[in-house]
Amino acid sequence: MEIFEVKDKKTIKEFHKVPHIIYKNDPNWIPHLENDIENKFHKKTNKYYNGNNAKRWILKTNDGKPAGRIAAWVHPKYFKQFKQKTGGIGFFESINNQEAANLLFDTAKKWLEEQGAEAMDGPINFGEKDQFWGLLIKNFTDPNTYGMNYNPEYYIKLFENYGFKIYYKQLMYHRMMEDPVQEVFVRKANILRQNPKFECRNIRGLSLEQVAKNFTEVYNDAWGHTRKNFKKMETRTALKMFKAMKPVIDPDIVIFAFYDNRPIGMYLNLPELNQIFKHVNGKMNLIGKIKFMLYKKAPKTMYGIVFGVAHDFHGKGVEGAMIDFAGKTIVPTKKYKDTVLTWIGDFNPKMIRVCENLGAKQYRTYATYRYLFDRSLPFERASIDFS
Repeated sequence: MEIFEVKDKKTIKEFHKVPHIIYKNDPNWIPHLENDIENKFHKKTNKYYNGNNAKRWILKTNDGKPAGRIAAWVHPKYFKQFKQKTGGIGFFESINNQEAANLLFDTAKKWLEEQGAEAMDGPINFGEKDQFWGLLIKNFTDPNTYGMNYNPEYYIKLFENYGFKIYYKQLMYHRMMEDPVQEVFVRKANILRQNPKFECRNIRGLSLEQVAKNFTEVYNDAWGHTRKNFKKMETRTALKMFKAMKPVIDPDIVIFAFYDNRPIGMYLNLPELNQIFKHVNGKMNLIGKIKFMLYKKAPKTMYGIVFGVAHDFHGKGVEGAMIDFAGKTIVPTKKYKDTVLTWIGDFNPKMIRVCENLGAKQYRTYATYRYLFDRSLPFERASIDFS
């Protein structure tokens, strides 16, 4: 077997061909959009990429057949967060062969060491945590959610035999739209709703500028009090995000809670896009765009991407009130029958309790793995956040 660096149109094409070989007979696999992946390796579409801090490789058998792929990067925000300088690997695919996987891991490790890394995490994204993050380790019987990884069960063995250990688990939750909220949330929500200053609204009739402003205010308040070295999000950044999502936003399923017209909570959902993208085979070319428009109304599942409450309203029933509002306003439309909530790290027991109190059930599990280059060092899992 031989490793080749991805550096021209031919090898880029081969890079995207690999998963189609690995998942040829897997009916659950939905390919990532090739454009979404390529955007991670261009300066204009990835602010973390400088042209030199990422590499990709493909693995071929002796007779020239693609057998695997991997990418490695030094993420400037991620690199210095830990005791050991930590790089990332991702977009890993491999045949069921430990020798093949080891060659891919060794290649990425060697390059990361040259960049000064002392550890590597994977599979993670060269960007934010909302996409391509984690190895699937539980529930291999359902198609992947948009932006989330999907892999054969034998990948667990390939990672762990090499020496990777679980740094933290990532839990995804599922609830039917008509499932009841736990009584404790109902009681608090009912008390809150008696206050005429409190209300929930969807974003029908609002401009994207106003949506972005509301989002920014809740985001900075909800997470700014608990995260170390938190960097406030600017409204222009949020607006750029919402403009990118505009083609798929359903205004009925983006919900904000207000107190005296101040945004204090948000429950942001999108239609489950993979129920559309499963028809385009990873390519948003002309045919893919036509298919996208044809199947745009197909999703019956909505995907919760952000759920947050202002710090001074924690524990007052805002979460339950937003879920109840969603049930009363979305269920009658019969557009969506269930919802999947974006992953929550097992280091965040507070948010896990919120999901469970909302009546959601654990749906599938991912893992972020870590490999320390100095094998004599003790391995430590991610610390639990009790704040």
